[in-house]
Parts: sequence; structure tokens; C-alpha cells
Amino acid sequence: MEYRLTDFLPTTKKELDLRGWTEVDVILFSGDAYVDHPSFGAAVIGRTLEAAGYRVAIVPQPDWHGDFRDFKKLGRPRLFFGIAPGCMDSMVNKYTANRRLRSEDAYSPDGRHDMRPEYPTIVYSKILKQLFPDVPVILGGIEASLRRLTHYDYWQDELRKCILCDSGADLLIYGMGEKPIVQLARQLEEGQPIGSIRDIPQTVYLSRRQDIPGGISDNDILLHSHEECLRDKRAQAENFRHIEEESNKMHAQRILQEVSGKVAVVNPPYPPMTTEEMDASFDLPYTRQPHPKYKGKRIPAYDMIKHSVNIHRGCFGGCAFCTISAHQGKFISCRSKESILKEVRKVTEMPDFKGYLSDLGGPSANMYGMAGRNLKACEKCNRPSCIHPQICPNLDTDHSRLLDIYHAVDALPGIKKSFIGSGVRYDLLLHRSKDEKTNQSARQYARELICHHVSGRLKVAPEHTSDRVLHFMRKPSFQQFHEFKRLFDRINREENLREQIIPYFISSHPGCREEDMAELAVITKQLDFHLEQVQDFTPTPMTNATETWYTGYDPYTLEAVFSAKSQKEKLAQRQYFFWYKPEERRGIEQSLRRIGRTDLISKLYGNSNENHRTSHRPQESRKEKRGRNRRNK
Repeated sequence: MEYRLTDFLPTTKKELDLRGWTEVDVILFSGDAYVDHPSFGAAVIGRTLEAAGYRVAIVPQPDWHGDFRDFKKLGRPRLFFGIAPGCMDSMVNKYTANRRLRSEDAYSPDGRHDMRPEYPTIVYSKILKQLFPDVPVILGGIEASLRRLTHYDYWQDELRKCILCDSGADLLIYGMGEKPIVQLARQLEEGQPIGSIRDIPQTVYLSRRQDIPGGISDNDILLHSHEECLRDKRAQAENFRHIEEESNKMHAQRILQEVSGKVAVVNPPYPPMTTEEMDASFDLPYTRQPHPKYKGKRIPAYDMIKHSVNIHRGCFGGCAFCTISAHQGKFISCRSKESILKEVRKVTEMPDFKGYLSDLGGPSANMYGMAGRNLKACEKCNRPSCIHPQICPNLDTDHSRLLDIYHAVDALPGIKKSFIGSGVRYDLLLHRSKDEKTNQSARQYARELICHHVSGRLKVAPEHTSDRVLHFMRKPSFQQFHEFKRLFDRINREENLREQIIPYFISSHPGCREEDMAELAVITKQLDFHLEQVQDFTPTPMTNATETWYTGYDPYTLEAVFSAKSQKEKLAQRQYFFWYKPEERRGIEQSLRRIGRTDLISKLYGNSNENHRTSHRPQESRKEKRGRNRRNK
């Protein structure tokens, strides 16, 4: 389908003129290219405000150098400026775990890596406050969301304040922002000054202590101050436990933290979105296309998701290194089958669609429709994970609702096959419930997944082989991976398939020592894996693993935890992923002698010809090879 400029939210003065607009209510500044698709945050917020009756414009990837003309070209909005820094944290997007500049920015035209600054939230806000000091500036997106309180910044290697302090912005919306952004627009339209808006859930603001609404009460959680955390890493670790628990509660408390003579106030989040609210967001009139200004240019992130459909939000896995629960929470919000089918039909109408959905998933592929059986128990729960250290007996792990979605999608005209590209939690598939119907649905899901929804390779994330390290990661025992692989191989034999499991692993995670990585090499060799889907742990703001890595303490037990921090230590761990490469052998043998594990040398290299034999390892695709090369830099 060919779209006109007026089918998109306006991005230039010319596009405002085409609509006959002389002013707009809200101007959003985005660190990503403008793709009018429900997977891109700026588009979601823009369309949400539009549906609420507001005139919205988007300025994608403004030039922050020189005379700031991109920041001035649309003039002054009637209500506020919004900052949408991007779908990924800007620093993760720009730099590798070794702090090297990435060769490609997946959210920029033709992958250009010079289209956004470091910390666009701060850079854009300061420019707008300089140009329009009296116009409210509102922060949103993952970069601000994960920096809403004192946090460790890996790239600066320092503890930093709430991002409102560094940016000079007026208000921060954390998490998925559809509900708070509309409420904010309404209150501003009613004439409330931005400095008096203090009651919107899921927002953060700075206040003088004496001006905090209701004062500081016993119901509030008062964290250690930013200054105290600078002096004492243990205080930072203690803070994080409260932050994570409140991010994952159904009824959270207000959080307060003193910083630079003021108080950062974090209002509790809205309840999880209902199915009706989810449908309303996904059913907005997205074109599902990049803006016409990018015609002839490739936007890598869009290429990856344009033929995919997201069916739910939230993740109750609670992995220690993951930011999803800090941003979306652990409770699952699901779209209706009708809304999902409606979007799939739109995908089938795309001119380049060949009948294959690349993904029908979410943060975790197989959590759709899952929740606590007794919601009153969930209301009292403060566990960051519903499945670690064991699967909660209150959790309904029935896969039948998800199977119904798969069946309905696959029955649509134009669909040849729907693939599941999101990560699958095999611990949910292997769980034995007291309800036999639930167990039957898990068995059926596993078989249908392997037989009908895998494009030759099923990607799963055991992350490590050491149960001690996996405990720090909040991941299941590696024995469950063994069990799942046996199930996978058996179904392949029974169905005469030749599919492969592609496991993901992480090195240098807190609690992981070089010896653990050496044993990982031996165990994965015994499984006949030549690992490629690997990464070095990257500390990102507001995760349990990052706070452990920085402070040296487990935030929940306050026990000391070892972390590999120097480049030498991290590379020493990473090398074991590639034991099968001839150029790595000498260094690995030297390292094994150094750590007193010469017994593992014979297990890796006992047969001099063994590491040259042909493995069942599948050939990499070009895209996967490019991704590996980027990760290895």
C-alpha cells in the first residue's frame, strides 16, 4: 500500500502545512528514525496522543550541533516537548561490552552510527530548555526509565543521579507510557502548571522536601540518598532491592530519594494494562512503514520486525541481567485474539510479504495468557520472579490460550508459516503442574513449536552451565537444558526433522569465575556445540546484576559477590567460548595451567584431531555472522 505524507505524524513545517496546522500541542524528539509501527516508542506515544485528540509532531534524530535548527523548525508546542531517546538505551546501542563503538545503529537509516548523541535524553532536553525555557520538557523511553533514580553507569564508570538532575527536564514517565502521557496532556490543557502536577502514577519529579504532597509518610519508601550511595556501595545495593520489588508489585509504594538538596519522588505505576487497553494501543492507525523521507534507505531494526507481531507485554522471568521487568513489570498484559488477527491481516497485505511471519511473540515467547490463579496472592507478592528459584505454585502455566492464537493465525489466508523468534522459556514447558490439562498443553506446545514454528533453528537461552552462576542469574538449572534438549532431539527423530538448538551464553556475569567458563567449554563440547551466540556481560542501569557488579554485594542478601571487571579478566573468561578455534588453543591451555585446572586440557584437547572434526553445528546465516563479528569487536 502506498501512503501519503499526511498518513504519518508530521515531521516538518511543510507537513504541518499539508494538514492545515498552524501549531501543534506536543512535539516529540526521537533518537530513532521515525517508523510508524507499534514496536517503536515514539510512534506509540504519538498515535496515543493523536487518538486522545491532540495534534502531535515528531522530529526524528535532530541535529544537535550548530544552530539547533531542527529543534526550532516546528516552533513552540502548545502543551509540552516529549523526549523519546530510542527503543534501546543509547549507550548499549552505540558501544560494545568492551566500550568500543559499534559499526551500525540498527535504528538509523542505513545503519548510520552518527545520527544520535550519547545520552540523547540529556542532550535534547538541555537544548530545548535553552531555546524554550518556559515550555515543559517530559522524559520517557527506556533510557530515562532505567535512570529514574541513582544508578551505575558502566560507560562513565560512575554512580549517576536521577536523570532529571542532569537533563533539567520537568517530569519523567517511566515504563510503558500510554496512560500517563494522556493524563499529563489533559492536566496541562486544563491549565495546571507543570510544577504542580504531582499525582500522575508512573511519573518521577524533583521536589523540595517540604513541598512533597502529603509529606513523607510511613507508607513511603525512603531510600539512602544519592550522596550516601556515593560514599557507601552497600547503601546502593540496599536501595536496589526496594526499587526492583516496587517495580514488580501489583500495589507499589511511593519511593523517595534525596539528591542534591532535593528529593526525587517516584509515584507508583499504573496497574498492568487490560486486554482492552492493549488492543486500543495496538489498533491505532499505524502505517507500519518508515516515514517516506527514508525511501531507498534501510533501517535494520525495521527490517527485523516488519513481518512480526507482538502479542503481549511484561515478563515474569526476573532474569538478573534483564531490564524488561524494570520497564514493563512482571505481570503479563495480553492482546485479544481479534486484535492480533487484525494486525496479522495487515502484515499479509504488505507488498513484500511472502507468507512467513518472522515472529509471533513478546518479551518471552510462551508467557501469553499466564497469570496467578489466585490474584489476591499476587497482590501481596513482592518476588521479582514468578519462576525463580522455583515456579510459583500459584502461576497458571497453561499454554492452551497461546496455542489457540497460533492455530488462528496459521489458518488465515496468506499465512504459510508463523515462526517464533522470541525466546522460549523451556522451564515453563518442562514444569509439571498438578493440573494434567496444563501439562498436556505444555507437551502439545513443545511439539507444535518444534514441528511448525521453527525455521531450522530454535534459539534458547540457558546462559550458563554452572548452577551456582545460574542462581545469580535467576535462571533454571542447566539440567533443565539437558532435559529440554532430549525432548527436542526425540521430537526431531519422531518427526524426521533436522532442526538445531542454538543456545545463548553469557560470560563475566557476577558470580562467574574463570573456572566456571572453563567447565562451560567442556560441557558444551560434550554436547557437540560450537558456540557462536554468546556475549560478554554488559552492565546496564537498573538491573540486579549491574548493581551486584558495581557494588560487590548481592542486593537481596548483602553477601559479597565476585565479578570479573578488568578487560583482562573479561577476555580470559570469554576465550573459553571459542575453545574449538585453533588460534585460541594456546591461550586457553596457558590459562587452565594458571588457574590449576590442567585436568580440563585433556577434556578439551585430548584427541588432537577431535577439534578439527565436522560438528553438527549449523552454518551461520550472513546476518548472524555480521552480528557475531560486531559482538566480538
